[in-house]
Amino acid sequence: MASHDIPIGASQVSLAQLNERSREIFRRVVESYLATGEPVGSRNLSRIIPMTLSPASVRNVMSDLEQLGLVYAPHTSAGRLPTELGLRFFVDALMQIGDLSQTDRSAIEGPVAAAGKTVEGVLNEASGLLSGLTRAAGVVLSAKHNVRVKHIEFVRLEPERALVVLVAEDGQVENRILPVPVGLPTSALTEASNFLNAHIRGKTLVEARAELETALESAKTELDHLTQKVIAAGIASWSGGETDDRQLIVRGQANLLDDLRAVEDLERVRLLFDELESKRGVIDLLGRAERAEGVRIYIGSENKLFSLSGSSTIISPYRDGSGRIVGVIGVIGPTRLNYARVIPMVDYTAKVVTKLLSG
Repeated sequence: MASHDIPIGASQVSLAQLNERSREIFRRVVESYLATGEPVGSRNLSRIIPMTLSPASVRNVMSDLEQLGLVYAPHTSAGRLPTELGLRFFVDALMQIGDLSQTDRSAIEGPVAAAGKTVEGVLNEASGLLSGLTRAAGVVLSAKHNVRVKHIEFVRLEPERALVVLVAEDGQVENRILPVPVGLPTSALTEASNFLNAHIRGKTLVEARAELETALESAKTELDHLTQKVIAAGIASWSGGETDDRQLIVRGQANLLDDLRAVEDLERVRLLFDELESKRGVIDLLGRAERAEGVRIYIGSENKLFSLSGSSTIISPYRDGSGRIVGVIGVIGPTRLNYARVIPMVDYTAKVVTKLLSG
């Protein structure tokens, strides 16, 4: 179900290198870390593993796991914690991803479906929900230009400026101010509105631009020169603006402050907040996942953006009615996320969003 985005040269450890004892002990080290954030020692492990092993034998196994790069000791006398490589290995090779319960499915589907008809409403609700259910920060990256146009109108404001009102099928309204030629008659604005509405209703802005460029060519003789200018200016203003075509929604950052264990944790969360503020970096990261099928998982420094804060990102693309990927949704949180629970939640939420956007 989850296609994991593993950088080249990452987990070179294979399951075959670990015998049953090593797997069991490694699994317990990781599960203890995910539950408490604390290192676990050989004495405790020897009590909780289902096989009879002395603390000394457990220590030997931990030493082997350390040689493989799967665990490390944060202090000389402390127990062990999983490394990022260890977490990646655990997620890929040992973790059982359960299916979501009906309760979880309803908890996601109900509120998202009730969020109204606008795309933004659905995405806001979905990211907020994911954040609440996973105790991490919910993130959504959506492409603004995927909305479908319902109606366009030009309204004169001043002799040389007009307002373009763009109404989308999902109810969003966007206004742009356009310069218009001196002496432009009001009839030219009406003609431009009529021409645009006849050609682009039900199309996305990207589709509309291509369609209009063709339509303008063939209608040049029928349209007044000034009207053509207004239409061309309208097309340029909607489909330009690279920075404007991506929308980043981050919800529930406060969740990341709930479970801090130490001063280092606080520092990491502060760094993560800084990284989330630099939207361009987050947009680039999430944008890469748009080309993927299924859930993507980045752990710690596998992801350049969040390497400082040692965070994990679990994201999945969602699609529109025509089956095209139009954004990604997921969570960003500490590396000790409950992966087995979060991965199916992100996956299911992306499917719910896809279903609603397709409907």
